[in-house]
Amino acid sequence: MEQVDLEKYCTRAIAGKATHARPIHPSSVVTAPWVRLKCQFGCAAYGKGYCCPPDTPTPEQTRAILDCYHRAILFHIEAPKTPDQSRIELLKEFFEMLVELEGEIFKDGCYKAFVLLAGPCMLCKECTKLKGDPCNFGNRVRPSMEACGIDVYQTVRNSGFFIKPLREKAETQNVYCLMLVD
Repeated sequence: MEQVDLEKYCTRAIAGKATHARPIHPSSVVTAPWVRLKCQFGCAAYGKGYCCPPDTPTPEQTRAILDCYHRAILFHIEAPKTPDQSRIELLKEFFEMLVELEGEIFKDGCYKAFVLLAGPCMLCKECTKLKGDPCNFGNRVRPSMEACGIDVYQTVRNSGFFIKPLREKAETQNVYCLMLVD
């Protein structure tokens, strides 16, 4: 298979709201068991959705998945808190663009393309998991990096990006997503 140039996807993502996009090697992605502990004992969405632990790959499974890839793209979006657009709406649009980009990369011959998003799923007000029903958006839903045991902070820093915990909700949030390519 011919190597697909990842820069065109980076350019497309930046045109579609990303602040930055950079090809990285999947070996620079850090997984750690403590990440899921933070989900379990720090996130109100834990266990309440199909994209949250314990329904997502463990850190060990994620490492094995990452080791199946040679190329990835790390996407960054700055999500300021503004009166004219909700941060949630901005992120929903960004995530939808990334899922569409995953489809484009797949159609370009990278059949293993898969995107990992950020934070809990925002597609439904209440996940159908709570009722024991299948996901309403199985074709569009993707787990977050954190839910799969990825240490986002160290991964982002390994790739030369900026990230720090927010001290105030009014601060600009730096959100990262990972596209596994081939």
